[in-house]
Amino acid sequence: MTENSNNVYFITGGGTGGHIYPALAVADALKDAKVYYVGNKRNMEHELATKKGYKFLHVSISGMPRKLNPKFFIWGIKLIKSIIRSIRYIKKYKPKAVFATGGYVSAPMIFACIITKTPYMMHDCDAMPGLVSRKLSKRARYVSLAFEKAKKFIPNKKAIITGNPIREGFSTISKSQAKSDMGFSNTLTLCIMGGSQGAKAINNTTLELIKEFSQELKLQIIFQTGKKNYDYVIENIQKIYPTFEQNKNLIIKPYFEDMITVLKASDIVISRAGSLSLSEICASEVAPILIPYPYAAANHQRANAKYLLEMGACIYLEEKDLDPNKLREIIVQLVENPVKINYLKQNSSHLAKFNATEKIVELLKSL
Repeated sequence: MTENSNNVYFITGGGTGGHIYPALAVADALKDAKVYYVGNKRNMEHELATKKGYKFLHVSISGMPRKLNPKFFIWGIKLIKSIIRSIRYIKKYKPKAVFATGGYVSAPMIFACIITKTPYMMHDCDAMPGLVSRKLSKRARYVSLAFEKAKKFIPNKKAIITGNPIREGFSTISKSQAKSDMGFSNTLTLCIMGGSQGAKAINNTTLELIKEFSQELKLQIIFQTGKKNYDYVIENIQKIYPTFEQNKNLIIKPYFEDMITVLKASDIVISRAGSLSLSEICASEVAPILIPYPYAAANHQRANAKYLLEMGACIYLEEKDLDPNKLREIIVQLVENPVKINYLKQNSSHLAKFNATEKIVELLKSL
């Protein structure tokens, strides 16, 4: 397919998995189109997009400094250069439309769309939309949202609640098959994760409890530490549980490429409250224990987690209250109360929106 067929789409958004994975889910669903991914080659979107075979268009942009200082003016120059580069990409490849999932990475391309009058659609994952979504969504043809409460922050009458685009596998793989694929039996499984970057507070608390959870509570455990924290976790868990590597019911990795199987294999999940993580958790029939990152922009993780709490779909715990005794108490209560686990599983599952990607692609193609 050539660019001249006018079936070219740009997908942009990056910096964190919460911006990248929804973007890739939409890209994957544009099966009959030529898709280019616009992002920063120094971020994880470059690795993930190119691994899937998408041509990558680089923009050299980083997060906006929050104070007026020399760094802010340097950033402003980079933004202008990135906008000019984005305009050149539009003129060269002539996309039919642009789909942006927010974050600073998407800003230059959105500005370029406004300047060149190229149709664009935005998506925001969070209950409290990010700065880019709040400021640049006014001229978007559509804005798809994951949360109803986000609508009041978006200055666009064509804001539509679709849910977050998630990967197709969440609706096709069964829990028993996922457990088998992980090498587990069909018994209670705990997943510990802090997002793609890991979470030091969650790691430090749970590594003290791994041996107890595994040997005394007989839990199968999947532990995603994050790439930065893996060596530290392994070094310290060896002191507490020297024979952990011999335990076939304990899997510790810095990062799992296949989070679909990991989450579908789980029954209880300890997690941060990034919006994409929550969408995938809800699609996986699990009981979530949510510990929102307290320093997230616009406090969006707390807003996300409290929404699930209002729906009876999670156990909520502030990071300042997180310690081994408190976490042990929560896990023991769940293990001893299967009815509570099933209650949380059912309520979180009711929030899952499996057709979000389909709805978003339909809107995008209508531009």
